[in-house]
Amino acid sequence: MIKKKISRRNLFKAGAGVALGSGMITGFPAVHAGEEKVLRYLGTAVNQADAISKKLFDDTGIKIEYISATTDDVTKRVITQPNSFDILDTEYFSLKKLVPSGNILGLDAKKIKEFDNITPIFTKGELPSGKKIGDQGTAPKKVMFLEAADSTTFAKEPTQWVTLIPTVYNADTLGIRPDLIKRPITSWAELLNPEFKGKASILNIPSIGIMDAAMVVEAIGKYKYPDKGNMTKEEIDMTMAVMTEAKKSGQFRAFWKDFNESVNLMSSGETVIQSMWSPAVTKVRSMGIACTFQPLKEGYRSWASGFCVSKATTGPKLDIAYEFVNWFLSGFAGAYLNRQGYYSAVLPTAKAAMEPYEWAYWMDGKPAEKDIKAPDGTLLEKAGAVRDGGSYDDRMGNVACWNAVMDENDYMVRKWNEFIAA
Repeated sequence: MIKKKISRRNLFKAGAGVALGSGMITGFPAVHAGEEKVLRYLGTAVNQADAISKKLFDDTGIKIEYISATTDDVTKRVITQPNSFDILDTEYFSLKKLVPSGNILGLDAKKIKEFDNITPIFTKGELPSGKKIGDQGTAPKKVMFLEAADSTTFAKEPTQWVTLIPTVYNADTLGIRPDLIKRPITSWAELLNPEFKGKASILNIPSIGIMDAAMVVEAIGKYKYPDKGNMTKEEIDMTMAVMTEAKKSGQFRAFWKDFNESVNLMSSGETVIQSMWSPAVTKVRSMGIACTFQPLKEGYRSWASGFCVSKATTGPKLDIAYEFVNWFLSGFAGAYLNRQGYYSAVLPTAKAAMEPYEWAYWMDGKPAEKDIKAPDGTLLEKAGAVRDGGSYDDRMGNVACWNAVMDENDYMVRKWNEFIAA
């Protein structure tokens, strides 16, 4: 997962290092005069960017010390070293492992200025328009609230205490080379189409790869899962049997683990259809090569991240953490992430920090009135381009499932590794 996250970030040259800025910081509430405001920020780097940390320091005087780790290592550190970080940036599906440890604290919704403006995808499982979206897997609304700040179980109804204050999320699908396929692609089933034998690829991250595999199994009409994000052992066996048969027949060119592998496979033409991430598709296009983040009739697989704090984060340090979270939701960071192709948790503040033509392209699905650029100024799309998948409502409104940790996770990983080795 770290390769995934860092690579997404690296596309836009957002390095994970200690925030710039030093010297004496004075006059801030709840901090003694002369003390610096510093937060140790543990995460997988998806939200970590020098531009964000610099702007944060300029606006608030808060310095961020980034601690980057893989998803599994983040989980291990939370469980075994809760004193080694102040604020945690993690995905919602990780909460089923983290909350029972008692080592993270829920944040008080009443202290989050923009809480009522957080998109209802997180609180109600629906779009701002009211349209319900798919909730298979670890949909954020299932793990959004705690009974109390120090609770080790999830609340079934909204409460004052929030597991993660959401920051960023997206809807993922397959990437294709339309110039080499030369016909419409509309279904996940195409990943196993013999037409693409030796030209297909799936990502080798078990908890995500098996979700893509399940989308394919349903698309070919083999089986319909009650919950793709929480399979039984029998369902895992069946899913892996389908994929193993395809692997043995030579369907897959490769099984990639990081962003650069996926870009190289597509840009070289070694693969023409594969699991992919939106910024990787953009990277291939920036090389002058046709590549599409293809909307599919069965829908998208989605993921989401957010902030919480260590149980050791108390007193003035907790006040700084709240100040940081409130700043993060105030607009600059959300606009920055939107320009990377992600979605921000608080849409109104992000919109206010973006140019109207940018919002129209990224969020409304309209043709770009001007060239579209990444946060670092790199050209992403020329005027006239339309975002793959269209508008926010079109993309997030067609989420079929969310990244998840299954009850049978250990068994699933073992079976996945057997598939890769077959």
